[in-house]
Amino acid sequence: MHLARFPRIHFAHLPTPLEPLERLSESLGGPEIWIKRDDCTGMSTGGNKTRKLEFLMAEAQVQRADMVMTQGAIQSNHARQTAACAAKLGMKCHILLEDRTGYTEADYNANGNVLLDLLHGATAEKRPGGLDMNAELEKVADHFRQDGMNVYVIPGGGSNPTGALGYVDCAMELLWQANNHDLTIDHIVHATGSAGTQAGLLTGLKTMNANIPVLGVSVRAPRDRQEDSVFKLALSTADKLGCPGVIHRDDVIANSDYVGEGYGLPAPSTIEAIKMFAELEGILLDPVYSGKGAAGLIDLIRQGQFKHGERVVFLHTGGSASLFAYASRFAFPKLV
Repeated sequence: MHLARFPRIHFAHLPTPLEPLERLSESLGGPEIWIKRDDCTGMSTGGNKTRKLEFLMAEAQVQRADMVMTQGAIQSNHARQTAACAAKLGMKCHILLEDRTGYTEADYNANGNVLLDLLHGATAEKRPGGLDMNAELEKVADHFRQDGMNVYVIPGGGSNPTGALGYVDCAMELLWQANNHDLTIDHIVHATGSAGTQAGLLTGLKTMNANIPVLGVSVRAPRDRQEDSVFKLALSTADKLGCPGVIHRDDVIANSDYVGEGYGLPAPSTIEAIKMFAELEGILLDPVYSGKGAAGLIDLIRQGQFKHGERVVFLHTGGSASLFAYASRFAFPKLV
């Protein structure tokens, strides 16, 4: 795949590390667990959206945009990384933040990613949950256009075929690392939400005939809906690459057993996973995405789905900045 055909700005710190999780592997007594550290991509504490934004922001520049707009939940990692990339390029950034949790705590509404959005110079508006946020985005963008701004609109999560190219590139990078270290990978597991990460990763792996299954642990949608979203985006990403027909419906696998009460609402298994990674490996997950992905990984190992002698790579999608918005969910004792 010749990704240099597509406009790109090299924001990210690449390649991100691929590391063994020896203490976690020993604790769970199942497969050998490795981690792909896409929490280390750079741009405002890093995360998976930086890879997508390399292609999205380049497309915005080609279109001579002077403002980018996007949307997400109040503690959106994507919003934070978009604001950071816009700051670096000298573009204005405006964000619509949807209240998907109903949390009223000051930390949730003003700390974590929200604090960083504003620190990067972005402006933001809040919306109640349940709206068509992409329609809201276009409505507000039209107001800015009437005022003379050239607005480039990025969908939630940066998840369109342009953004998914970032994870086609990640698939190439991961295989290069594995091949150089004689590392056979049996499974890849990661949190899946707006579908761009899984769609891009799967498209890249299938195009290279890697024969590595990808399991997306859903953070929001039921399994059928999540898989349909990933499949549709993978098809359009393959078309963009000039590789139609490489993706089949049964290539797309999602598990929605770890959503808990809903998006942005950490389940007990989420908190357990965050604590395990922190206490055993010194790695910070987040309560919305990577924590739920890791909860799925841990439970499926305990169930025997991933077996001793296999090697599983957990793709860390970042998001640790949102931990500061969820401090009360950990119930740590107060210092005295």
